[in-house]
Amino acid sequence: MGRLVVRNLENVVRARLRRRARRYGRSLEEEVRDILRAAVSREDISRGGLGSDIAKLFEKTGLAFDVAEFRTPTIAPAEFEL
Repeated sequence: MGRLVVRNLENVVRARLRRRARRYGRSLEEEVRDILRAAVSREDISRGGLGSDIAKLFEKTGLAFDVAEFRTPTIAPAEFEL
């Protein structure tokens, strides 16, 4: 197991971490380990946006054609006569 030292951590951040650890019944160290584990496990999450995430869900369904990309039409401002 490795060690990690975090220097110059603001007191308010340390206090919030300590409160969060107490809330979950853990030590401060275990709470920080859990936060770090969760942060690196989310590393593989797609950054492509909602449409890309939906497409990925259905990519193995056998769709034989590309679905056209939907773009919001440009809206022109209203013109008023004076």
